[in-house]
Amino acid sequence: MYDNLGGQAGVPRPPLNPQPTPFANASYGAGSGFLRAGLGVYGEKILGSSSEYVQSNISRYFSDPQYYFQVNDQYVRNKLKVVLFPFLHRGHWTRITEPVGGRLSYKPPVYDINAPDLYIPLMAFGTYVVLAGFLLGLSGKFSPEALSLQFTKGMVGWFLQVLLLKVSLYSLGSGEAPLLDIVAYAGYAFTGMCVAVLGRLMWSYSYYFMMPWTCLCMGVFLVKTMKRVLFAEVRSYDSSKHHYLLLFMALAQFPLFIWLCSVGA
Repeated sequence: MYDNLGGQAGVPRPPLNPQPTPFANASYGAGSGFLRAGLGVYGEKILGSSSEYVQSNISRYFSDPQYYFQVNDQYVRNKLKVVLFPFLHRGHWTRITEPVGGRLSYKPPVYDINAPDLYIPLMAFGTYVVLAGFLLGLSGKFSPEALSLQFTKGMVGWFLQVLLLKVSLYSLGSGEAPLLDIVAYAGYAFTGMCVAVLGRLMWSYSYYFMMPWTCLCMGVFLVKTMKRVLFAEVRSYDSSKHHYLLLFMALAQFPLFIWLCSVGA
């Protein structure tokens, strides 16, 4: 019933899986092969060039975030000493390089005290917010809105510090430093602010001694750090212009600290 052709004598049964002709194989195989090969090479070229372009631009402005968290207890202690007591730092201020993949790369913070990290700035910022909450509570002004306002105030201050360093480096004519480096250097200011706010919590009059000291130390730390960046990357060095800009960067720490340390004002 379902196989009528097979039941008739002399009538050949058509093949169930017909084979394509040699000409079809040749035209289809050659055409599709050339097409696939051409598109593959062209696509690989486009994707490869775009990938290199994206990676070069990302590495120019950013770095691997994991790099900034390679720290240990010894590094944290030594780094806090450098930030809070830069006058006592007797070593050099340049970063240590090492060959990686045929090019020079900076060693992570755990192996270099002068490398920037994000662990200390983030911890210092969180401590600053907590201490500000305690200070608001002791003054009878604590509320979720007040603490949120202080958090926002700290973030704005961090952004202004990053903007100050970025504009200063651009004005000094240095090369493009990674953005996370600048964020890290700007965030070290909160270590001094924590010391000033903590002194205000323990003894209110100590604030008038601790705050100027931490401002001065942060200014010296930034000047030393930025001078290291200048000597490493600047092509033409104008000492008078650079010295004035570095002095302005150091003096700008005083109004920034006064504004951020005036909790509840």
